[in-house]
Amino acid sequence: MRTTVAALAALTVVGVAACGNDTDPQPAGSATGVTGPVTVFAAASLTESFTTLGREFEAAHPGTKVTFNFAGSSALATQINQGAPADVFASAAPKNMATVTDAGNGDGSPTTFVRNQLVIAVPKGNPKKIAGLADLTGPGVKVALCAEQVPCGAAAAKALATAKVTLTPVTLEQDVKGALSKVKLGEVDAALVYRTDARAAAADVDGIEFPESAGAINDYPIIVLKNAANKAGAQAFVAYVLSDLGRTALTNAGFQAP
Repeated sequence: MRTTVAALAALTVVGVAACGNDTDPQPAGSATGVTGPVTVFAAASLTESFTTLGREFEAAHPGTKVTFNFAGSSALATQINQGAPADVFASAAPKNMATVTDAGNGDGSPTTFVRNQLVIAVPKGNPKKIAGLADLTGPGVKVALCAEQVPCGAAAAKALATAKVTLTPVTLEQDVKGALSKVKLGEVDAALVYRTDARAAAADVDGIEFPESAGAINDYPIIVLKNAANKAGAQAFVAYVLSDLGRTALTNAGFQAP
């Protein structure tokens, strides 16, 4: 009888332990299969919004760490095709995304997640009283543009052509943040930048809307990369960007829904 009781007691302990293991909460990262570093190559115009989304993503997935490489989309596409380690690519234009996918470096098809529109960024108070593209050709007006291979530069060229305005910028920058910085530093009187960048720098610049920008809106696609070291993390980050929370954060930053 003692042997039977002892055996039953042992089985009870084992059963309780097993139940305890079933109910113990799993770490959020391991429970979802999402953990570890996630490297995101993203257009410079996404700097503020993606930095915020990255922090929110890490909070939602403990054990993850999002690292960003922000630059002009054309430069990022070149880096990816040359083998730079990255999990996700978010471009400011389909053309630069196609450079990556045509080379076979995307995993699946890209998804357009937002759109962006140009404004004329001027120093606070608009000292040159610039009201439209034609004013950028005024005497003594110094203008910064993005280089044409960069999405903001291609959009600017299209808007200027629509307005039949020809101007010679004093500088061509490799991303939109470079063009905006020239205004903030007082080195130029105006720059064509995205609405979102002007809004992020509202303490230093004013954004002047102009009608021709409506015909030069850029679509922003995002994709998981074929050689992503953390495929699960990359997929989760893209899903987060496309979620209602992600879209709300992006539209609040001034981006337009696709």
